[in-house]
Amino acid sequence: MDTLGMVEAKSIAAGVELADGMMKAAAVELVRASTICSGRYLIFVAGDRDAVGTSIRFAEDSGRLLVGSFILSNVSPQVLAVLKRSQPAEEGAAIGVIESRNVSSGVAAADGAVKRSAVRLVRLVTGQGINGKSYFVMSGDVASVKEAAEAAEAILGRNLVEAVVIPKPSASVVKALTSVVR
Repeated sequence: MDTLGMVEAKSIAAGVELADGMMKAAAVELVRASTICSGRYLIFVAGDRDAVGTSIRFAEDSGRLLVGSFILSNVSPQVLAVLKRSQPAEEGAAIGVIESRNVSSGVAAADGAVKRSAVRLVRLVTGQGINGKSYFVMSGDVASVKEAAEAAEAILGRNLVEAVVIPKPSASVVKALTSVVR
């Protein structure tokens, strides 16, 4: 699996129907499908490029109202892993938090950041409860986190909300930031 596809539907019900159709249209893995703010539905699929392309085209050609869609080839395995489940941060490591105005730009920035520098992606929040924005958390040594943050800032451009690097974060802050409340 080297390609990630994303579809954001304007309707929850239509999104669920699209997710089902996308899975039936091609041999892809459903990485995540969930509601996000403003009553929209976000779908992530992964697989080989042709299969993901077929699945995304199904959604685009469905006649359903979409906020957007994208395909990211050669995606980092870290991005796929963190979309499925948050990872623990390294104890004592610096952290970087990058906030994006939207989901697709945030995912692309997270992918670019982990490819640019030796950091570990520990969390990627995509639109749930944050008005359609996204943010990601990465950890590593200070220099690597700064380099990755700079790469993410360059990728995001006008879609960047804020980027911070914390050299010696409090363990309780790291725990709160990387824990998933369900």
